[in-house]
Amino acid sequence: MQPQLDEFQDPSRTTVCAVGSTHALKLARKCLLTGKIIALPTDTVYGLACDANNENAIQRLYEVKGRDEHKPVAICVKDIAALRRYGEASHLRNELLTSLLPGPLTIVIERTAHLSNRFLNPSTSKIGIRIPDFTFIRDLCATWHEQPLALTSANQSGAPSSLRVSEFQELWPRLGAVFDAGEIGKTEERRLASTVVDLATPGQYKIVRAGVALKQTLQVLHDYGYKASNS
Repeated sequence: MQPQLDEFQDPSRTTVCAVGSTHALKLARKCLLTGKIIALPTDTVYGLACDANNENAIQRLYEVKGRDEHKPVAICVKDIAALRRYGEASHLRNELLTSLLPGPLTIVIERTAHLSNRFLNPSTSKIGIRIPDFTFIRDLCATWHEQPLALTSANQSGAPSSLRVSEFQELWPRLGAVFDAGEIGKTEERRLASTVVDLATPGQYKIVRAGVALKQTLQVLHDYGYKASNS
C-alpha cells in the first residue's frame, strides 16, 4: 500500500514521511532526541510515540492526545531482552514470551528501575510493554539508544483509533513528524488495537482489553497452564 501523501507535502507544514524513505529512521531519531512526538504505524493502528524517559516529552504526549494523566500509556521495545530490562519478567518463560511476541499484544507487568520517568504512569507501578510486528517501529526501537518508546494510539482521547494518517490530521500541527505506511488495516476490527493482558502474577492472567488478538493470546496462555485471575 502506498503512503497517502508525498513526503513533506502537507498543508499544515508538519513533515510527512513515507516509512520506506531512506531518511525516515534518521528523521524519527532526530524528533525523539529533541523531545518531539511522532506518529507512526504499528501492527494494529497508527500510534503516537516519544522517548519514554523524557519527562517533558511524556507530558506533551498526554497534552497532544488530551489524555487523563492517570490513564497509563504503554512502552514499545525491540525484543524480549529489552522487555525484561524494563519490566519484571523473571517469572515469564522465554518460550511463553516468544509465543506471544512480536505481535498485537501488550503485556502488563511490574516496571523496573530502568523506567525512571516520574511522569510515566505515576498512578501505577506496572507498565504495559509492546513488541509490535512491524518493521519500521522495531527498527526505530533498535536504533534509539536502546531506550523504550512511550506508545499510545494516534487519536484524541475517546475517539476511534486510526488506520490512515488522514484520520488524525487535526493532531499533525503538534507533532514533530508523521510517518506514513498508507492504510494499515481494511476492517473495523483492526481499530480495537492490541490485546492487553496483565501477567504480573505468576501463573495467572487478567485480560485488561480484548483487542484484536484475544483468541490466540488465550490459546497460548492456556497451553502454558495459565489460569484466569479472580481479582
